[in-house]
Amino acid sequence: MDGVTSDNPPGTMDPAALRPLLPSPLVEAADERFTRRGLRLLLKRDDLIHPDLPGNKWRKLEPNLRAAAAAGADTLLTFGGAYSNHLRATAAAGRLLGFDTIGIVRGEELADRPLNPSLASCAADGMELRFVSRALYRRKTEPEVVTTLVPEGAFVIPEGGSNAAAAQGCTLLGRELRGIADVVGVACGTGGTLAGLTAGLTEGQRVIGFPVLKGGFLGEEILRLQQEAFGERRGDWTLDDRFHGGGYAKTSPELESFAADFETRHDLPLERLYVAKMLYGLTTLALDGAFAPGSTVVAVITGGAGAGGALAGA
Repeated sequence: MDGVTSDNPPGTMDPAALRPLLPSPLVEAADERFTRRGLRLLLKRDDLIHPDLPGNKWRKLEPNLRAAAAAGADTLLTFGGAYSNHLRATAAAGRLLGFDTIGIVRGEELADRPLNPSLASCAADGMELRFVSRALYRRKTEPEVVTTLVPEGAFVIPEGGSNAAAAQGCTLLGRELRGIADVVGVACGTGGTLAGLTAGLTEGQRVIGFPVLKGGFLGEEILRLQQEAFGERRGDWTLDDRFHGGGYAKTSPELESFAADFETRHDLPLERLYVAKMLYGLTTLALDGAFAPGSTVVAVITGGAGAGGALAGA
């Protein structure tokens, strides 16, 4: 495959060869909106784990990549929309580890348009992009549809990378925060990161997930993932769906104002579609007195601005 930079043959590759920065750094962010209420704000810099596979993308993909290698697969196939960060991360993983990659992209009309920066990045990393109708995409998990989309021998990773293996991989994030965090905030797209994160924590620690999509369906999906991964609901977690900014890939003037101010305060560029929404939610809750004085609040920075656009997600 063009662009492959690894000599690892399929079936023997080891994601550890990519030298991820684990545990990811934990840095203090002195912010008077927290400190004047007796709170300590820490940033869990998962965006620094790997330049091509940052944050929860590494944590969710790594166990799936190992499973693909163990199965002897030489091709990864996954799904996403036109701006999917997961597609980009999977394409990068294929380039780095020697897998061919196929991306099933929602929206057949996109085939006749110039590639946006996200899809261009996928193509540059060697991913074969297959555009399908939105109606067919909604049926992507139906057996009769799967047989038409998935070539023989390809290893399928679900949309967003969230499955039982991904949730299990994200438990390490929780274990890295044991004995440190009282409250953990994380942005939620498909729910896999929260499902594993909360399972890795201990009693007395809790997680607040901030969905970036409208709809109110995410709680059921997280429960399903935890049931598949651990056999039961795990950990103390809740969702606060007030900060999605209008829905996926959307922002609001209030969110933009908050993000610009946070960047100035902390000299940290904020990815808008996931990370800024989570931090906006945590800060609002702090100002509302939602956390007990003396608490340590950890914000998981799941991604950052990558080449060609935002790369983040949960």
